Amino acid sequence: MNEFENNAYFWQKVDALFYASTVKPVKKKGETNDNFADLVYPLDYGKIEDLASVNGKGVGVYCGSGNVNQITALVVAADILAKELDVKILAGCNEEEVDAVLHYLNQTDFQKTILIRRGNEMPAWSVTDN
Repeated sequence: MNEFENNAYFWQKVDALFYASTVKPVKKKGETNDNFADLVYPLDYGKIEDLASVNGKGVGVYCGSGNVNQITALVVAADILAKELDVKILAGCNEEEVDAVLHYLNQTDFQKTILIRRGNEMPAWSVTDN
């Protein structure tokens, strides 16, 4: 079994949710986290408030220097302090920016993440005959 199988239909649905939403700016690149003053945002950060999220505060979006209307990847975070699993969107991010976000999100012992890169594969299990 593969560690992770991409699915073009999944990304189609993520895009639909993203395009139908508005990103509300929260923090500019270089600003500090409200709860942890030593954590500095590596990119502009916003929230999509009209998408459901675990914490009820919307889905986080890190906006890179590229086309911020194009989702680059998703990050899934396991946070033992907040006792939650959380999904964050990376939009318009180049490799350097992806690395900066991953470094930012993984620098405490309370939260660790995985990166789900965008793909366009169509595994056999994703196709139905309906």
